[in-house]
Amino acid sequence: MAHYAFLDDNDFVVQVIPGKDEGEGTDWEQEYKAVDGRECKRTSFNTHHNAHSKGGIPFRGNYAGAGYKYDRVNDVFIPPKPFESWVLDTNIWDYVPPKTKPTLEQTTIDENNIKVIEWHEENQRWQDVENGDYWDNDTSSWVSA
Repeated sequence: MAHYAFLDDNDFVVQVIPGKDEGEGTDWEQEYKAVDGRECKRTSFNTHHNAHSKGGIPFRGNYAGAGYKYDRVNDVFIPPKPFESWVLDTNIWDYVPPKTKPTLEQTTIDENNIKVIEWHEENQRWQDVENGDYWDNDTSSWVSA
């Protein structure tokens, strides 16, 4: 099953629907546009970070979602920017933080406990949401709050 993203006048995705698979000479993007009136672009449910989850060829960078921006020049869908400091990585067509996120191994306390972390924009660092400890990228270690 194929999926299609409807775009507003500024190329932002406003809706994604399941639709007909390509084939039989029908241009479904144009067919859906004719019915709905908005521009329509096919999107791949199996494409994320410019990689295909089933080993196929990635299509348009990412599976589109409401709020994603369609980049006409590169023919890709780009997710919303989560924080002002994050930059677009055109290898994966997604925004990345200025400091590397700690790995699962680095956030594991013991076999039953894992730190829940989030990006803290004001301090430009990864923080434990429970106790405020933060990840120091220079030393690759946690610093107590």
